[in-house]
Amino acid sequence: MRQKLLFLLFWCLLLSSATAWAQTQAISGRITSAEGAGLPGVTIVERGTTNGASSGADGSYTLSVQPNATLVVSSIGFVSQNVPVGGRSVVNVTMATNETLLNEAVVVGYGTQSKRDLSGSVTQLSTRDVENVPTVSFEQAIQGRTPGVQINQGSGKLGSGVQIRVRGSSSVTASNQPLYVIDGIPVTSQDLGSANDEPINPMADLNPNDIESITILKDAASSAIYGSRASNGVILVTTKKGRQGQTRVNVGTYFGTSTATRKREFLNAAQYKELFSEAILNSAKRNDPDNPGYVFDNYGEQATVQEVLDGETGDGTPGSGIIQFNNNIDTPWGDLAFRRGNVQQYDFNVSGGDVKTRFFISGTYNNQQGIIIGNRYRRGSLRANLDHSITDKLKVGLNVSLIRSVNDRVPDDNAFSNPVQMNALPPVQPKIDPVTNQLNRNTLYYNGLIEVENAFNRAGSYRSFSTTSLSYEPIAGLMLRTENGVDFLNLGEEIFRGRITEDGAPTGYGYNNQVQSVNYTTNNTATLARTLAEDHNLEALVGFSFQRFNQQGATTEGRGFPNDQFRKIASAARITSGNSNGTGYTFLSYLARVNYTFRNRYLASASIRTDASSRFSKDNRYGVFPAGSVGYIISDDFFSGSTAVNLLKLRASYGLTGNAEIGNFASRRLFTSIPYADVAGIQPDGLGNPDLTWENTKQANIGLEFGFLDSRIAGEIDIYEKRTEDLLLNLQLPYVGGYPVVTRNLGKLRNRGLELSLNTRNLDKAVKWTTNFNISFNRNKITDLNGQEIIAGGRNLGRVRVNEPIGVFWGKKFAGADPANGDALYFTADGGKTNVYSQAVDQRLGDPNPKYTGGFSNTISFKGLELSVLNQFVYGNDIYNIGGVFQSVNGDYFDNQTIDQLDRWRKPGDVTDVPQARYGDANGTGPSSRWISDGSFFRFKNATLAYTLPADLVKRGMMQSARIYVTGQNLFTITNYDGYDPEVNTTAFGRPSYLLGHDFYTPPLAKTWLVGLNLGF
Repeated sequence: MRQKLLFLLFWCLLLSSATAWAQTQAISGRITSAEGAGLPGVTIVERGTTNGASSGADGSYTLSVQPNATLVVSSIGFVSQNVPVGGRSVVNVTMATNETLLNEAVVVGYGTQSKRDLSGSVTQLSTRDVENVPTVSFEQAIQGRTPGVQINQGSGKLGSGVQIRVRGSSSVTASNQPLYVIDGIPVTSQDLGSANDEPINPMADLNPNDIESITILKDAASSAIYGSRASNGVILVTTKKGRQGQTRVNVGTYFGTSTATRKREFLNAAQYKELFSEAILNSAKRNDPDNPGYVFDNYGEQATVQEVLDGETGDGTPGSGIIQFNNNIDTPWGDLAFRRGNVQQYDFNVSGGDVKTRFFISGTYNNQQGIIIGNRYRRGSLRANLDHSITDKLKVGLNVSLIRSVNDRVPDDNAFSNPVQMNALPPVQPKIDPVTNQLNRNTLYYNGLIEVENAFNRAGSYRSFSTTSLSYEPIAGLMLRTENGVDFLNLGEEIFRGRITEDGAPTGYGYNNQVQSVNYTTNNTATLARTLAEDHNLEALVGFSFQRFNQQGATTEGRGFPNDQFRKIASAARITSGNSNGTGYTFLSYLARVNYTFRNRYLASASIRTDASSRFSKDNRYGVFPAGSVGYIISDDFFSGSTAVNLLKLRASYGLTGNAEIGNFASRRLFTSIPYADVAGIQPDGLGNPDLTWENTKQANIGLEFGFLDSRIAGEIDIYEKRTEDLLLNLQLPYVGGYPVVTRNLGKLRNRGLELSLNTRNLDKAVKWTTNFNISFNRNKITDLNGQEIIAGGRNLGRVRVNEPIGVFWGKKFAGADPANGDALYFTADGGKTNVYSQAVDQRLGDPNPKYTGGFSNTISFKGLELSVLNQFVYGNDIYNIGGVFQSVNGDYFDNQTIDQLDRWRKPGDVTDVPQARYGDANGTGPSSRWISDGSFFRFKNATLAYTLPADLVKRGMMQSARIYVTGQNLFTITNYDGYDPEVNTTAFGRPSYLLGHDFYTPPLAKTWLVGLNLGF
């Protein structure tokens, strides 16, 4: 019934539009600076519409508008102006250069607002902020630039999922990722699922060059309009549109090369022999003090240490001992996982239009070869954004994009086939088998190079973000708008492992997975803008939204291939498994918002949204999410006309947002089929919880915006508190009940924080120098778990405990090596030390949540030369390197060790943190603080040196502009972390979202150098 109502309202809107028709008038003019110089690229828009133009090279423009229209004239670096047309046919405008940010138009939920009128906490980046800094991903475009937003790229794998936190973690086991909205279409990472156990990045398919603006809604006042999806913040992405005026063509390309930001140093062959000879002998003598140097090999036979190491034991064949030592081999296995990567991109866009039709058409091709062997990512995209004015009152829009991406993936961090795990191989084992002259298969662990040559893991997708919109203005100030969008994804995964690979032996293995996702959204709004009296301005919005997501998938596995040249499932002798699945959800929402200004300085806003979700039972389906905010522009009353203080704005907000990002059927008791003797049966599959309801976050925010000395110093300060209640927790149940987990509303958590952003124009003459700085502090704490504690299994140390931050590291505290005998020591409850691991007390070991994060950039330009540098910093977080249990453990395993293990205890009196080397004796191998280290870092994220050719020179070549540049990304990092990269969060072991700051053979980020060229015609 509700769906019928949606379509009925839509068609009523469409039919009523046929009655609208009005005359227009043509105007023209010139936009100039205070000095009289023509200003190119200034945007002139008819207020309340999308009808607009941009000024040409000499500042001139033409535009057709409605009678008595008002022009909104804006450009970065100048004061936006509202200019009434009246009866004039020529409208010239002089732009002033102050209050740059105050009147900037900001994209908010279901509309736009002047920055001056905003009373919520919103951060926006425009295309001008990132267009001159080439990036290969959406996240790189905003990392380090947005206060309150922490972005962790997680690893150097191409196209992999990225962790984004807006004002901390608002949930424990439900999603903490923000809601992405691309041209009105909501997208979440959960919708896309994962490929080969690796999360899919929902923004990896988006071409950064197509982005017009990125807006991050942080507080409840700005984000509550998205209701149940907004607790983790909302990121609005708007793609570029055409403007009325001369057709413009832009083409660009860049080429680059990349290497790992860091490689760890492992033992060479001589060091390895030294350490493990000592470790084996120490272990033998420890178990038998009278042992003259004999140990037992893998066959239980007595042998000397050297015989064991050389493999000259057992049945007498080479390599039949524990490990074969070869004096002529020194293989740098840790380096073989990496290579020199490269990247190339080609892009173009064409934009323009007239009074009736505006267009933006773009295309791009990006090809990246990753720094990890076998990893490659390709993306090609086409986009067409069209806007057409049927009449002056009726306008339609169409945004269509098609993206093809292919990702040759790297196996999961926990897989032996993960190339980075090759650092565990002893350097005394050769890469090439001297007998077969092929890749060595007789290695301690799996030789990942075999996987590169005899297997492939490819995820290819077709994706389309497409929207249509219809806007109708029946009377002045009233805008009716409907927009309908589809996010379509067709993902195909294909994996083949040959017969000599670890998982493909002995006859080959094939896997195929086909996933089709369709995400349909319709937004329908009515917006009324009115000036009630001379000093009163009101804008009211009402509307409803509907979203339906459906996903279908089918998987097939096969074994028994004729040879490794046959790689399709059709060639398999046995289809070992097959499966099909489907899932989906719906959201129905009603929303309203009122924005009010009095005397252009007193601000108020209120919104409310009601959401209904299919994820909850019928009795708990609806949630209501209200929010309100107020603001006061103090400078208008107390500093009017002052050049020293030109902006001082105080604002405050409070509201409620929700989180529904859990499984689609967590509230229901499910059943599944089970075969037995060729007969199908039914069994329960999931306990379900019909009482499940929304996770609610209440947020209060106080902010101060300021601008001094004609906005040469400008910025914002925000203080906030977020309290989340009714946490959606996946609780472990006793195994005797038959159900592993159940989702319940249980517990509370709190985030408190401070954000500061500062923008300065240090020099503003022939030499221009601007600085942007931001820093964010956030403190997270679990305040209630109803007596529960969530403990991660395996070697993980992350826990969820009352009065502690999410994911705090908890376990045994390592106390170094006993100077007397080299035993590993741990702290006891009374502060003493013990060499018995089980007698040590569990205690807090570290916190993966940073104390503060931020970034700052500097841009210096002189004539056509420009240098921009972006730095990023994170301070106060800890990282637990799980891989250290194997690679930094004083020779307990035959895994190659990090170079620091040479500092082991060797004789009484030695003071060191590395216990005595003992093979197989578990001397310090238990999970502990031994592998926790400071994860703070300061990174030179991006540096770009560019030169824009003089206009008179490029015009000789029939061009409008030409720019060449050199860019470096992730140039170097200052950190005390001893792993590959401090910006890490492994996906190994199906890691839940509350396990933060864990590292397990996770590849580092890439350091990239790019050379590029942009041409405009």
